[in-house]
Parts: sequence; structure tokens; C-alpha cells
Amino acid sequence: MTAPLVELRDVSKFYGNIKALEGVSLEVHAGQISCVLGDNGAGKSTLIKIIAGLHQHDAGTFSIEGGETRLANPRDALDRGIATVYQDLAVVPLMPVWRNFFLGSEPTKGAGPFKRLDVDLMRRTTRSELLRMGIDLRDVDQPIGTLSGGERQCVAIARAVYFGAKVLVLDEPTAALGVKQSGVVLKYVAAARDAGLGVVLITHNPHHAYLVGDRFVLLKRGAMSGSHARDEITLDELTREMAGGSELDQLTHELER
Repeated sequence: MTAPLVELRDVSKFYGNIKALEGVSLEVHAGQISCVLGDNGAGKSTLIKIIAGLHQHDAGTFSIEGGETRLANPRDALDRGIATVYQDLAVVPLMPVWRNFFLGSEPTKGAGPFKRLDVDLMRRTTRSELLRMGIDLRDVDQPIGTLSGGERQCVAIARAVYFGAKVLVLDEPTAALGVKQSGVVLKYVAAARDAGLGVVLITHNPHHAYLVGDRFVLLKRGAMSGSHARDEITLDELTREMAGGSELDQLTHELER
């Protein structure tokens, strides 16, 4: 197997005396989805920020395509092919879909005082790239705030693919969505995987993770409580580990009458 696109080995992050992450390992391969599961406070957000270049790790190694590195900032991560889609999506609700698609990377035409945004190119590209991912919007001129939560997530995924991401990090993409919209988002997560990207799916929902995941890393209070390939674990076992295993048994016993 080729070197992972991204590999973390025994990575730790400390804030003073607080251990946000300790000894966490993760591999992200091209054409695979690595799921990171954990409850609130498990360390998922810290892990995202390290991969995205927002924070630097304090111990362990972080490698990109086999070379050990330290990302200076999120732009450095983007330049290395790591795109992160946060839960709040960082879109401008009143701007049209095409403007949000190119936000911060707008193409221009003309020169000197005649230089201006190439609106026609942005409109055409946005429509064609969304269609290529199987997303058929009614109108790319509509404000992105009028789209459903699932549609906005799909636009963000298509944008990352278009701008050449090799690794796509998704922060709880289905957290605030209903069953149908969650299914739509997971379909496009799988489409990104099939396009050859390495995907990191952060979630607290083992059912969503098991639908698309190839590898599963479970976090609890900043440390790894499990790491499994898909063929090593069933959905029931994954759900049980996620729920706490022996702690759940003890709670069940305490609640029995």
C-alpha cells in the first residue's frame, strides 16, 4: 500500500496542564474514508484543528504523503491539499451560490483599471462542477442561505474537490440534518471518496460512520479508545464501543428495577 496522504502517530496537544489530545494515531488513504467518532469533549475538534493547520501538535509526528511536517497555518494546509469543511460552513448567506463557491479565490479578467471578476466563468464552472458531483441546483444565482443544510454541505464538498483537495476533512456534516438530508450528504461524501480523495469524517453517529467508513478511530476524553478497519468490527460492536461498553452495562444494571 502506498504511503498515507495524511498520517498522525501518537499525536498529543496540551493547553497548559490540560491534555486535549494524547497519543492519537490516524491514517488517511486515497480513496478511503477514515471516521473519527466521539462524544462532545472527546477531542475531535482539536484533532481537526491540527490536521487543518490551525493548531500545531506538541508531541508525536504528523506526516503528509510520507514526509514529516508541521503546518504553519490553514493556508499552508490548503496549499498541501488539505481542505476542511467546518460545521458552520463559513458561507455568506446572502451571496449567490457561485460567489460562495469561489469565495476568496475569484477568477478575474481584463487588466489594469479594466480588471474585474469573471462572473460568467464562475457561474458556468459552479454549475458544471456541481453537476459533475451529481448536484443539480435550480439556480446558482440564488442566495446560498436559501439552500437546505444538506445542499450547503454538498456545495462545500464540491468546492473542495474543484480546488484540488487531496484530503477532505468534514466536521460533523450530518449533525443538524434530518434522515433524508443526512443520506444526501453521505452520498456526496462517498462521491468524494470515489473521486480519489482521502476523507476524514468527524461524527458522533456510528450509524452514519458505518454506512461509508473504511476505518474507525474512537476518541474518549482526548485519548484513543479504539481503532478498527471496517472488516474487523460490526455496527453493533462499533455502537457499543461508542456508547461506552462496560460503562453502559453498569448503567443498565443500575437502572434495572
